[in-house]
Amino acid sequence: MDWRPYDAAKDRDAVHRMWHEVGWNERDNPLHEERLDLTLSVSSSVVAELGGAAECAVIVTPGEMRYMGADLSLACVRAVTTSVVGKRQGLAKRLTAQGVAREADNGAEVSSLGMFDQGFYDLLGFGTNTYQHFFDIDPAHLDIGVRFRPPCRLTVDNFEEIHQCRMTRRRCHASCILIPPEMTRSDLLTSKTDFGLGYRDGENGRLSHALWIHTSNVSAGPYGVAWMAYQNTGQLMELLALLAGMGDQVRVITLREPPGIMLQDVLKNPFREFRVREEGQFKLNSRAYAVWQARILDLPKCLAKTHLRCNELRFNLSLSDPIGQYLDDSSTWRGIAGDYVVTLGADCAAEPGTAKDLPVLRASVNAFTRMWLGAVSATGLSVTNELAGPPDLLDALDWAFRLPAPHFDWPF
Repeated sequence: MDWRPYDAAKDRDAVHRMWHEVGWNERDNPLHEERLDLTLSVSSSVVAELGGAAECAVIVTPGEMRYMGADLSLACVRAVTTSVVGKRQGLAKRLTAQGVAREADNGAEVSSLGMFDQGFYDLLGFGTNTYQHFFDIDPAHLDIGVRFRPPCRLTVDNFEEIHQCRMTRRRCHASCILIPPEMTRSDLLTSKTDFGLGYRDGENGRLSHALWIHTSNVSAGPYGVAWMAYQNTGQLMELLALLAGMGDQVRVITLREPPGIMLQDVLKNPFREFRVREEGQFKLNSRAYAVWQARILDLPKCLAKTHLRCNELRFNLSLSDPIGQYLDDSSTWRGIAGDYVVTLGADCAAEPGTAKDLPVLRASVNAFTRMWLGAVSATGLSVTNELAGPPDLLDALDWAFRLPAPHFDWPF
């Protein structure tokens, strides 16, 4: 595979063509063209060539992931695109591996992505994380119990203060941020009918809490809440009340369940309404998808920032990592396969090597990442994923990784 860093002067038209071919961007849509150009301008991108032209592109954007109270350097695989000419040539796996390896060489500690389906990125060491719950609700059925104030209007021109609001929002376990402000502007460039609402309750009138809505039918919906940003639960409730206030006109709003609450708790007669309107243009429903994957890029650094509420637990870890087979000789980072002595507790660590008289956990990086994030228990992974160890060790790991459900809380 011939690959190299993205060169805007040489590759821009080819990458835009790829996005048109896969249906991610509309041809001759200036919003979509600007969206992609912004993303490319602030990301570390690589392309693979066939016949002298770029036919596969991988875009990796710098960010951070919150692990409980610590921040980890994140390489977010924002997009993997293969043209109709380049399909079935093995380009996507190998180029994604190279893109991830470049960021690992530059100090990234974890990587994440949104998958098109489960299985493909598992081959590169990515493991599926927790379900995200989506609700199609009639906003008139929201029972919030609080009043909302008149909000301020937000447009794409407000992207810098919107970005700051998203960056300083209340963060949950495993929540992510994408650092360049241009990524928020890119997120807002979907349709001319999209809009934002928010409140400037921060210091010196800064934007404190806000939401952004996608729609192709402004009059009646459906509306889709792309994201909500808030600093406390009172602000969250005001944003939900704001949505409830749209119920006199909008028939359906789709939103992702906010971390830490059950949206069903603030819906009037949810089961009745789901049954009554389970068909048609404005049907109501709830569903769960696990579309987000992540993997550890530097095990010692990740565990050094891990602090668990458990008694000290030590074991030998025999870790496998499939990504190495897709990397060429130009990569210094070859994955994180190897033997480690792992210590878990208030202070955690992973040191290369083995120790006598310690139990052995055998795991793929996929499975270990899922356990470490708290997405799936060690015992559960021993049944469905590549993780095996003595029953007593699995029980102890279940106890050690009693964590809040990981939510990335930044769509990508």
